[in-house]
Amino acid sequence: MNIKRKSYFKDEKNDFHFLENWVTQLEQLNGRRYERIVIETILGKTHVWGINTEENLDTLVIFPGARTTSLFWDFDKGLDKLNQKLTIFLVETNGLPNFSDGNTPDIKTLDYGYWANDVLEKLKVKKTFVAGASFGGLICMKLGITHPEKIISAFILNPGCLQPFSMKWHNLYYNLLPILYPTQKNVLAFLEKAVFSKPNHQLSQQYEQLILDYEVFAISRYKDRTQKPYYMDKQLAAVTVDTYLLEGDQDLLFPYKKSIENAQKHIKGLKEVKVFENVGHGIETYDQAMNYMGEIIKKYRQPHDV
Repeated sequence: MNIKRKSYFKDEKNDFHFLENWVTQLEQLNGRRYERIVIETILGKTHVWGINTEENLDTLVIFPGARTTSLFWDFDKGLDKLNQKLTIFLVETNGLPNFSDGNTPDIKTLDYGYWANDVLEKLKVKKTFVAGASFGGLICMKLGITHPEKIISAFILNPGCLQPFSMKWHNLYYNLLPILYPTQKNVLAFLEKAVFSKPNHQLSQQYEQLILDYEVFAISRYKDRTQKPYYMDKQLAAVTVDTYLLEGDQDLLFPYKKSIENAQKHIKGLKEVKVFENVGHGIETYDQAMNYMGEIIKKYRQPHDV
C-alpha cells in the first residue's frame, strides 16, 4: 500500500504516557478495563481496544472520528446503552492522535477499506456489525465497497463522506479557533457549539473534562498531516451493504439535510435514516443513538442470541 501521509506526536514517549493516564482515568470512571490489542497491518501498527473478546458473541467494530479516539464511544458508559452483550473492537484508526502508527493512504482511494479488512483479518473477525462516526463513517463505506461480505450492517453517524465540510462562517470559526489558539476555553467553545447541543446532548462533568483534556492534548501535541474526509459522491453507489444513517440536526460540520439527500441519492443499501433532535456532531456520545443502534442489531440476531 502506498503511504500518502504520516502524522506523529511531538514527543512520543511523553505523549503516550499522557494517553495511558487518560485511558486509566476513563477505565476508573467506567469501572471496566479495555483489552489492549496491537496488530501489524498494512499501515503499520494498529491499536485496538477490546471488550468481551473471549466470549462467543456477535461482534461490533467501531471506527472513530478525526481528532478523536474510539474510546469516546464509551463516555458515560455509552456502550452499555446498546442494551446487549457483544464483542466490541474499538479501532484506533491510523493517522489519528492515538497509539496507532501515523501512516495513512490517499483518502480518495479505496485503501482505507483494504486496511479495515486487514484489521478484521488480524482480529479473526469473519462477519461483523460496523459503526463509524464522521471520519469513521467514511471508513465503513470504504469497507462496504471493498469487502461487503464482511459486514452484517453498517451504522454511519454524522459521516464525513456524504457532503463537503461546511464552509459556513459559524462552522469555520468554531473549528479554527481551537486550532489557532488551543486553550481549554477555545476548545470548550468548539465542543459546546459544534460537538454537543446542551442541555439535551451533553456529557456529565467528569467525562466532559476528559474530552476537553484529550482535545487540547491532540491539537497541541500531534502533528496532524492526515487528509480529512471528503464527499465520496458517486463512489457511494458501490455501497450495497445494509446501511443505517444516524444524524444530529445540530451538526455544524456536515448539516444533516444535505447528508440525508446525498445518502438517499447514492447508497443503494440505505435501509433507514434516523434524525435526533438537538444533537450535535458528536452523536456517538448520545445515549439514544446507542439505543437505536442496539435495537437494529437485535433485529439481525437470532432470538436465542439476544
